[in-house]
Formats: sequence, C-alpha cells, structure tokens
Amino acid sequence: MSSQPAPFHFTGPAAVDGKLRETGPGGARQRAQFDRLAHLIKAEIGVRLPANKQTMVEGRLRKRRMALGFASMQAYFDHLFENGGLNNEMAVIVDAVTTNKTDFFREPQHFHLMVDRLVPQTLRNRPAHSRHHMLKAWSAAASTGAEVFTIAMLLEDMRGRNASLNYGILGTDVNNQVLATAALGIYPAEQLDPVPPELRARFTMQGSGAQSGQVRIVPELRQRTHFARLNLMDHSYPVDHDIDLIFLRNVLIYFDPADQARVIDRLTAHLVAGGHLLVGHSESMVVRHDALIQIAPAAFQKR
Repeated sequence: MSSQPAPFHFTGPAAVDGKLRETGPGGARQRAQFDRLAHLIKAEIGVRLPANKQTMVEGRLRKRRMALGFASMQAYFDHLFENGGLNNEMAVIVDAVTTNKTDFFREPQHFHLMVDRLVPQTLRNRPAHSRHHMLKAWSAAASTGAEVFTIAMLLEDMRGRNASLNYGILGTDVNNQVLATAALGIYPAEQLDPVPPELRARFTMQGSGAQSGQVRIVPELRQRTHFARLNLMDHSYPVDHDIDLIFLRNVLIYFDPADQARVIDRLTAHLVAGGHLLVGHSESMVVRHDALIQIAPAAFQKR
C-alpha cells in the first residue's frame, strides 16, 4: 500500500440599504458606523463585536486605512459605507477582527485522549475490509496551523507503531492570512517549546542564515495536510461526510447560542458514525445535540 495519503476532498455580506445619517458629533457618528460594521461581521462570520471592542478593532484596522491613505477612522468608515468600498475591504476586515490565539499542544488532555482512546477505538471498530482507509481529522478553526501539526505529529508517531495507519488532516479557517502561515508550516522556534523534544527533533527542521531562529514542519507532515478557507456561518460545508475527528476548540465562545447550535449541527453531519467532536474545555456545556454523547471533558461521540 502506498504511504502517500489519498486526497482529502474539499469541494460578501448583503449591503445595508440607506445612508448613515449624521448622529451628532464625529465620535457618535463613528460609533454608529462601528455598530454597523459589527452587525455585518456578525452576519458574515458569527463573531460578536460589542461596543467595548471598538478601540481594538480600530487599532487592528489602522495599518490598512493608512495604507489606503485615509487620515482617520471616520474617513475609512465613510469609504466603506458611503463610497462603496465595503465589498473590496470585507476580506481584509475579517482577517483583522478575527482572534487567532493558538499553540502547539494546547489543552493537551485532548491529545492524550486522541492517542490513548479515540484513534485506537476508531481503528478497532472499523470493518476488516475498510481498515486501510484513511483516518480523517479536521481542525475547523485552524488559525496558523499549530493544532493541525500537533495532530499530525501524534498520528505520524502512532503510524511508526502501526504501519497500516493512513491519515489526512484538513485545516480550515475564515482568515486568509493565518491560512497562508499554516500552509508554509514555518514558525518562530520558541513557538514550538510545548512540543515534546523527541517529536520536535523528528518533525521540524531548523532554519539557518536568514531563517535562523525559525523552524519548519517536515515535508512528510505537510504532505498529509490541506488548508482551505471556510466560513462556519455558511449553510453547508464542502467537506467529506465521513470525518473521524473534528476539533473545534475555543471558537464557539465567540458565537451567540443560536449560531453555536447551527455550527454544531452542521459539523455533526460531517462526522462518521462513531466519530468524535472536541471543543474547548470552557465550551463543553454549549454542546447539546441528540446525535452526540459526551465521553470525556469537552469530547463527544456521534451515536
């Protein structure tokens, strides 16, 4: 059997009508325009931006609005809402406002669970004629790829003890910038401090010269991953429906309850029977679905 995995198949908001009227001093008008932007972001990607996030968002957009030659945030908002600039800017804004906190081996209990129970159980429960089929894992909010490559290191380590283990990993995110970083697989060396030394030695390459202080994930792991843009607010996901493991950790906290339920329902539809969904440990109480049973803290199995 070939050691190369089979392909992992991966097959603008509506405009707000009307002009924003003057609401008094510039600060009040700017706040009103921020509220309008927040409403659009909520509709587009599900992320809530309350009023206390205005300063943060405007700070993240400062470089962009200066690159476009706007002297103030008010002028940039006018460009978006009064002069038709929103369509061209929406992807940039989404990249700016999304939070992309990620670490290698973050919440390590889940990775222990994956290695000790979930993957062995998945392989053991497969019919004999299908045990050579690919084990599919999906990081549904992959950010810069730390979670994907953590999974890859562990699965590749398991494959060293079980040559029949074939796997592929999909990483998706709504942020184009972090996906570009993930696809390269290059990180500051200190970012991999949480990786056990033996895995770090086997699965990363040290940079030299201009790349000194950086490491890159080895090609053998990068070849088993695929990264693509996906918006969890979409009504359907162009992803296989026989996924064994889905990681969606520390994302649901940014959604309101209705969107949380819709996302969980869509993801569950992509799990194979007996497959597992893992969420952040602070999100365990959010998961309520008739097809899912909790088997460990923040870990659920499809009936």
